[in-house]
Amino acid sequence: MSDVSLESMEVVGDQPIALEDVVDREALEDLCKSIHALFGIGVRVYSSQGALLASVAGELEICRFVNELPGCRALCGATVSGAKGVDPGEAGEITHGCFTGLAYRIVSLEHEGRRVGRIVLGPFAPAGLLASGGPPPTLAQSDKRLDVVQATDLLAKIPRVKPEALARISQHLKVTLELIIFSSHKAWVTSKLHLYSVRESYRELSEKTARLEQTLTRLKEVDRLKSNFLATMSHELRTPLTSIIGYSEMLAEGIAGPLAPEQQEYVRTIHSKGEQLLRLIMGLLDLSKLESGTMSLRQAPAQIKPILTEVYTTIAPVARKKEVTLELDTDDIPCELAADAERLRQVFVNLVDNAVKFTPKGGKVSVRSRVTDFSPENDEDEDAGAALLAPLLKQVEVRVADTGIGIPATERSKVFDAFYQVDSSSTREYGGTGLGLSIVKRIVDAHGGDVRVEGNTPNGTVFVVRLPSAQARRAALPSRVPPAVS
Repeated sequence: MSDVSLESMEVVGDQPIALEDVVDREALEDLCKSIHALFGIGVRVYSSQGALLASVAGELEICRFVNELPGCRALCGATVSGAKGVDPGEAGEITHGCFTGLAYRIVSLEHEGRRVGRIVLGPFAPAGLLASGGPPPTLAQSDKRLDVVQATDLLAKIPRVKPEALARISQHLKVTLELIIFSSHKAWVTSKLHLYSVRESYRELSEKTARLEQTLTRLKEVDRLKSNFLATMSHELRTPLTSIIGYSEMLAEGIAGPLAPEQQEYVRTIHSKGEQLLRLIMGLLDLSKLESGTMSLRQAPAQIKPILTEVYTTIAPVARKKEVTLELDTDDIPCELAADAERLRQVFVNLVDNAVKFTPKGGKVSVRSRVTDFSPENDEDEDAGAALLAPLLKQVEVRVADTGIGIPATERSKVFDAFYQVDSSSTREYGGTGLGLSIVKRIVDAHGGDVRVEGNTPNGTVFVVRLPSAQARRAALPSRVPPAVS
């Protein structure tokens, strides 16, 4: 058993039960009614605290008769009070007499060795009542105005109860009630344990939630510091690096005097590595700006064909050098975009350059764009009819497909994470920082579009970029067009 269960059992077990908490009063009342119907004896059940839980007892004629007299009424009150407070003793049962000659049988109710309540049977007529031919002296002397003859007649009408029958009735009722108490207490304990378990689970969940919130706050702060650090360092590194690249270019051009062939090779290496480092720094700056929302998009009317043509012209020499076929296929259907042409050029240069890099010699990279229609997406059921009737909107779909090494299906959802690389081993064949695709996704998102990765049968990868038209963006479709970067 778990520590929580043990602790909760101790809490429940240390508390004495109260009949009013564990017993179904309606069921208890039904049981008392059945006893009264069978034997004609009144039944009352009290808790150990004196609370009346069930009462089924019709007023006897003799009781109604004597209660009309002040002296008898006072004696009746004393009898009832005495019956409620009398101690049944170690035997657990005792008979309490009434001044009328009737009697009450008090039976204790027990659970796990504790007295939890009592049953009061009566008033009933003992078997020897009126054996002398007249009423008991206590009744005859109770009030001077008492009509003794009428009182005797009323007592004679009450059925006599033999001691053996009374013992069987009281024992039957005691056992039945204790069984009810046992089952009710079991259900009560189960309920208490369940509630305790729920409270403990809620407390633990609240504590874990608080810890997670604290951790999330710390992580956000760390992320913010990281972004600030990257932005600051990238900015500070760019200035001296620009000088290094500039001076290496001047040296390569012979401005400072002629260089030997070996010196020329060293200078070209310095220039090449400087350019590579500058691209990394610019990527870090772009990522930092995108994460912080400080990158501004200079949006203007644009067409996709000139952008892709410029990208093709930029990457074609690299593809020829690697002996990779590069194809461009664009349609002539006009579709005006509200876009930052330079940022979109950055997106497709990155995608096409990656495709060429990961495609082996003799492979093929194709860039294909088409203008397609799409319907507004709406997740709200009540607007489904309106969505069906909405006009079709235009979007540009660009597919960059290669026949390279491909990306496993399990990795495709991760390639847009910053610094993530499918092959992150120290011996990986292809270089890179893992920033390019993260920047691509953020720029595309800022244009209200989306980008995804597909497989390319039999091998390779397809990146699909969809950009909504200017008209679609003006329609402000929340489900498709996220807000642009400010």
